[in-house]
Amino acid sequence: MGAVEGKVAIVTGAASGIGRGAALALASRGARVVVADLNIDGAQAVVREIESAQGIAIAIRVDVGDDQALEDLKAEVLTAFGRVDIVMNNAGVITRGLPEHIPIEEWHRVINVNLFSVVRSHAAFLPLFLGQGSGHFVNTASFAGLMSYSYDRLPYAASKAAIIQISEGLALYAIPKGIGVTVLCPGPVATNIGVGIPSFGPETTTRGPGSQFGVRDPLEVGHEVVDAIEANTFMLTTDDQIREILVSRARDWDGYVHNQILAME
Repeated sequence: MGAVEGKVAIVTGAASGIGRGAALALASRGARVVVADLNIDGAQAVVREIESAQGIAIAIRVDVGDDQALEDLKAEVLTAFGRVDIVMNNAGVITRGLPEHIPIEEWHRVINVNLFSVVRSHAAFLPLFLGQGSGHFVNTASFAGLMSYSYDRLPYAASKAAIIQISEGLALYAIPKGIGVTVLCPGPVATNIGVGIPSFGPETTTRGPGSQFGVRDPLEVGHEVVDAIEANTFMLTTDDQIREILVSRARDWDGYVHNQILAME
């Protein structure tokens, strides 16, 4: 895409965490930012942060779990700014429980918010990007979608793995048409996604991807997102150490699973 200065960027789930970091980073680099979130008070607080730094932003309440929400968001943004150049699909939820305890309804909730929000966004904004011959999607996945390191949040991991595949397939179609696609796969980042999450069955000890992965600052990750947009980078991870693990798993997938089981004992 080149420089984001002057572009119009929508970030969902932007009231906190990585979404807030990306919104602040985009604004600091000259983009006009739509801070979209179910938590409108939090979104408005981010707008005030951006405006206090002489940036341009508006807050819009959006429920990405609703089928019409992304179409309505598109209409509001076109009314406000006349165009859309960047859409970051970042809203997400998580759950916890052993596989036999997580109810089907919870699978529906997590996949609806995490995965179908991306589907809805592509349906709403891809025709717009195709019509103008430019645009950029950023879809937030996770290390949990790249590799398995726990078993007590399978709906979340499944949704994030699907986002990676959707993003890669979209890239094959969209990049030759001038539309960028970035899939963000963060490891540990200091966010509030785990606060008050639903839990089912007995208490579990939730494992992380590994002690070698330090907790990243959301604003730093936000600036990496902007760098990826400007450089038309497809895969963006928050720690290059993940590559060695993925290569090792590809060489011996059975061995990888066995070693992960041993690490849990």
